[in-house]
Amino acid sequence: MFKLNRVSRPIRSILFVIIILVFSISTASVLLYGDHFLLGSYEKLNNDDVKYVNSAKILLNKHTIAYNSGEEPSTFIMPGMPVVLAGLMLIFGQGDGAVVAFRVLQVALQAFSIYLIFIVANQLFNSRAAIIASIATALYLPDYFSSGVILSETMFRTLFILLICFSLLALRSQQTKYYVIAAVFVGLACYFKPHTVLFPAVWFFLWLVQRVSWKTIVKHTAVISLTMILLLSPWWVRNYITFDKFIPFTQSAGNPMLLGALIHYGAPSKAFFDAHPEYEGSSDNLFVGSDAALAETAQKIVIFGFQHQPLKYLKWYTVDKVFGLYEVPYYWKTVFGVNIWITGIYHVVFMLLGAAGLLIMLMQALRQKKIPYLFLLLALAYFTVIYVPFVAFNRYGYPNVFLIFLAAGFFIDWAVARYQSRRVKASATVNL
Repeated sequence: MFKLNRVSRPIRSILFVIIILVFSISTASVLLYGDHFLLGSYEKLNNDDVKYVNSAKILLNKHTIAYNSGEEPSTFIMPGMPVVLAGLMLIFGQGDGAVVAFRVLQVALQAFSIYLIFIVANQLFNSRAAIIASIATALYLPDYFSSGVILSETMFRTLFILLICFSLLALRSQQTKYYVIAAVFVGLACYFKPHTVLFPAVWFFLWLVQRVSWKTIVKHTAVISLTMILLLSPWWVRNYITFDKFIPFTQSAGNPMLLGALIHYGAPSKAFFDAHPEYEGSSDNLFVGSDAALAETAQKIVIFGFQHQPLKYLKWYTVDKVFGLYEVPYYWKTVFGVNIWITGIYHVVFMLLGAAGLLIMLMQALRQKKIPYLFLLLALAYFTVIYVPFVAFNRYGYPNVFLIFLAAGFFIDWAVARYQSRRVKASATVNL
């Protein structure tokens, strides 16, 4: 799958040039702009990026994972980002050198992702669709922003693309070794985005579609479960030793769930506060209490909303949430002075092309039982629906965008092939 020996030399050359250009341009961007990409202040610790750097320093100096808790241990976040940053700090020191190294690492992952995107598209479609998707991705400026910002999206996206690669291999061959590798990427991805943990449900559904024997399903499930348990057990052991209870991931879901329950982040109606006087008529009081209390508040808002404004809340938890993930690009700081409007137009064009490609893939998957197409559609659906109960905005939708670019490459190739076919038929008719 990862070899390019069946790809023509011109296509391989173009791909190589794209990867080199992406790496060079992105490196220039992160070195030139540096802390232009910072979203918070190291002094105020007022955003996720600077908090990750602070957590990494605490990990090195105090040997504990802390976030929003001073130097006390917490389970507010998964440890992926602090561990990666702390590892770089061991090599480059706790100053700017480690942050620069982290950005360059993300640049390398971005360039590597171009290769992986080509590999996936070439396996699913053909080399022309693959090179179209690669070029389109190389021109997508949010990738360059993501390389410069100190957040988990680039790390997670790389793991996600690798998960797609090995899932396709596993589903095609049904070999246990590929499911083990895919499960490793699920486990690693959980250290950045814990909602990845249920992704094997996609494989299970496809096993049923493929009519895989129950003996094989049980074997795969056991191996996948064991692999993920081994990978996640260090975090579980740490949490049990530190907090004297089993905490599988984090204890911070309440806040994003509550924010996700507030339509466009606005306060609930006055009728809600009348029905729930415990909040004393103020939206500020909604955010008071433990993580469990915030989750309970979110449930109250959702239940009340669906009872009294069902259509409004149905739209919010379907159309509005999906649009929140994909309607605007993840582009919070400009790159090379290109403003959000130009980037936004490019983004919307490829979202529309990708939507057309996804629709054709869906029809072909249903009519011709193309398992790889169905898998790609289900992967996108999984990482879309999983955000519906929580905050759904462009940062969380960004790691999925490469799937839409794959579909856009497929659609452009499909349209060109149909046009060429019609020209050949028209030419043949004229010659007759």
